[in-house]
Amino acid sequence: MELDPLVLSRIQFAFVVCFHAIFPVFTIGLASTIAGFETLYFKTENPIWQRLSKFWIQVFAVVFGIGVVSGIVMSFQFGTNWSNFSYATANFLGPVLSYEVITAFFLEAAFLGVLLFGREKVPQGVHLFAAIMVATGTFISSFWILSANSLLQTPDGLELIDGIYHVKSWADALFTASFGYRFTHMALASFLTAALVVAGVSAWFILQKRELEANKKALSVALWFLLFLAPLQTVIGDFHGLNTMKHQPTKVAAMEGNWETSTGVPLLLFAIPDKEAQTNHFELKIPKLASFILTHDWDGEVPGLKAVPKEEQPPVFVVFWSFRVMVGLGLLMVLFGVWGLIYRKGGKIYTSPVFLQGLRLMSISPFFAVLAGWIVTEAGRAPWLIYGQMTHAEGLTPSLTGGMALFSLIGYVVVYALVFSAGIYYLLKVFKGGLEKANAPHEMDEVERPARPFSAGHVAIDGDL
Repeated sequence: MELDPLVLSRIQFAFVVCFHAIFPVFTIGLASTIAGFETLYFKTENPIWQRLSKFWIQVFAVVFGIGVVSGIVMSFQFGTNWSNFSYATANFLGPVLSYEVITAFFLEAAFLGVLLFGREKVPQGVHLFAAIMVATGTFISSFWILSANSLLQTPDGLELIDGIYHVKSWADALFTASFGYRFTHMALASFLTAALVVAGVSAWFILQKRELEANKKALSVALWFLLFLAPLQTVIGDFHGLNTMKHQPTKVAAMEGNWETSTGVPLLLFAIPDKEAQTNHFELKIPKLASFILTHDWDGEVPGLKAVPKEEQPPVFVVFWSFRVMVGLGLLMVLFGVWGLIYRKGGKIYTSPVFLQGLRLMSISPFFAVLAGWIVTEAGRAPWLIYGQMTHAEGLTPSLTGGMALFSLIGYVVVYALVFSAGIYYLLKVFKGGLEKANAPHEMDEVERPARPFSAGHVAIDGDL
């Protein structure tokens, strides 16, 4: 059987992106959460907020490290698997990725050490400033990355000359028609991810009756964020959907499983899209609701997949069901936010085993929602690398063979499995230790203070985790 380098390269990049995406979305929200805890401690001098900050800083350190390691590989793939694409877009992507390193990564790196190790060595105000700077750096990083991605989704500000894109307007290229919606949607997803993880972990500790006062405060704050941000995310998602229908109608058609451009289109709750037959099987639908959601008109027109040739249609089944997973989990988040509001009366959010166990399960839901959203975004634009202008096949490295792509794919899977396993191992150790371990005093007398690296060889490396 002949190995297709295009298919294998797409699988490889999808695997790397899906693995990497879950970590930045968490670190962005968690960095802001830590900055919030530090701010509350600075203003109130209540040691509970400091205890919470110390614990979640440990979690942040592990997740941030995995995110950095897993993200480096993507830039390598631009050269190894997608050299034609990289060559054509270098005038834009080169500077953007460089700006991301200079403005965001350097900022995070400069203050991360202070955040992790400087609590007892710098004034509290300086430590708070470091937390704010790390949080700011995560948002600056997401700005550049999402700006680059938005250009590929809704290209603007570029001119193609002899197979190379030249930037005509940096403002138009950086702030494309979809960037604002995409950035806001991702920012809210980051906050929701952090809120649900904090809520789930705090609920687990409360069920174990560990550090009750601190974890109750963390749970309360997280549920307030969930209550307001989850409904807001649905509103932003609606605006994002309208923008997508305007600029990427085929993607929307795949999301809705709609084959014919028509009016009064029903919302499909369940269906099995069949791209080969150009139809759906086993439809369960609500009449006219898709038209109303997408056009705010019960008889509004919704684009169909058959408006473009079959070879320009995305993988409909994947996009259709990924979209429903994302929306379903989003509605479940709204439900838990309302549930938490109802249970606040009488403090039932701290005593209801069913509610607390539900929050534990919900702590992993945002990661699946984020993955589903990125699958919709990226698979939905197929077969285009640059929407409507460059296909995946055109962007592939000409000299790449199927064997080379398969070898590197297997290598990435093995390495990422090891990285993920190590990361989960250390995260579980941090969670097992809880606030008690994170806030345990760390004293070292002069005898125990190593003067050379090997003089501490008798000390367990992971003893403080």
